[in-house]
Amino acid sequence: MKKQWWAALAAVAVLGAAVFFLVVPPVVDGKLNVTLDKGPYAVSQRAASLHKTLFVADLHDDALLWNRDLLQRYDRGHADLPRLLEGPQALQVFATVTKSPKGLNYERNGADSDSITMLAMAQRWPTRTWSSLLERALYQGEKLHAAARDSGGRLVVVKSRADLQAFVAQWRQDPHRVAALLATEGLHPLEGKLENVDRLFDAGFRMTGLTHFFDNEVAGSAHGLEKGGLTPFGRSVVQRLQDKGVLIDLAHASKPAIDDVLAITKKPVLVSHTGVVGTCPGPRNLTDDHLQRIAATGGVIGIGYWDGAVCEPSVSNIIRAIRYAVDKVGVAHVALGSDFDGSTTTPFDVRGLGLITQGLLEAGYSEADVRAIMGGNVQQLLLAQLPER
Repeated sequence: MKKQWWAALAAVAVLGAAVFFLVVPPVVDGKLNVTLDKGPYAVSQRAASLHKTLFVADLHDDALLWNRDLLQRYDRGHADLPRLLEGPQALQVFATVTKSPKGLNYERNGADSDSITMLAMAQRWPTRTWSSLLERALYQGEKLHAAARDSGGRLVVVKSRADLQAFVAQWRQDPHRVAALLATEGLHPLEGKLENVDRLFDAGFRMTGLTHFFDNEVAGSAHGLEKGGLTPFGRSVVQRLQDKGVLIDLAHASKPAIDDVLAITKKPVLVSHTGVVGTCPGPRNLTDDHLQRIAATGGVIGIGYWDGAVCEPSVSNIIRAIRYAVDKVGVAHVALGSDFDGSTTTPFDVRGLGLITQGLLEAGYSEADVRAIMGGNVQQLLLAQLPER
């Protein structure tokens, strides 16, 4: 009887482990990353013809967080290489997510809890990632580099102007390829150490958010408890990042933190994924003043697709937010910042980007303006600001 009891207990443990490791991660992924319209996506002949010629760039995707192979097509989530190629999309910024408070909300979160630890365990990430935010960022970066190596040249990680120039030249000859830029969702992976800026840079990171959903050692978050500005450590970090040619992303930063960065920046800054208060009030959406001051640095603002950015997630609301931003700062400073795969609900996946092209044409934008908004502005910013080599 005792042997039978232990055998039953072992069987239950094995079954529980199988559910935890094999079932939970894809179920959570599918429930949190929702596409309202899974396609096919129909657009006008004019929009389709133009869209195929565009260098489409998106400033924020969290696909590296999830237990997916970027080179395989999935029926969950918003983007993978097959769907990016089908989009088609020419450049994607992939962000690394390393910590997320339990009970996450848009108004007020502490830094004393974390839901990513359990997800990392369930997805069988290396044990080094279970207790280190830096290692989580580095591991997700390794996933991107490995996918690029195995892609047959269809996914190319760019780390410099020379890399991007070479990619653009190849893309013009054969657009069936995607450039990838590595970014962080907040700088808590620094773990309070300035030298970890160099660790991230050496690992290929070329864009860094300052904060995510909680205040950290660098700055206050729009969703944090204190919502303060840059810390003294944060000022040193901004200086080191700009010296190395890493772009600073103000998404999720508190208003005082945005003000502090704008007061000291010597280079363009950007917001990778956001909305605008003028069409959708919210604690992290940009005021007219911040839109104008960010644009004045030479930066760009990536308009998101989810409810927190545009209220009701729809193509018409995305176009409305883009039009508002353009009216305030001009075409040259507006871009796409989907927040695909960021535990978001969006009106389409990456294959539906032609719907935005069509919406912009219907809103009266010229083809040149559509080219700029859909990716030309991002290409120009990166070619000007990435390290030379």
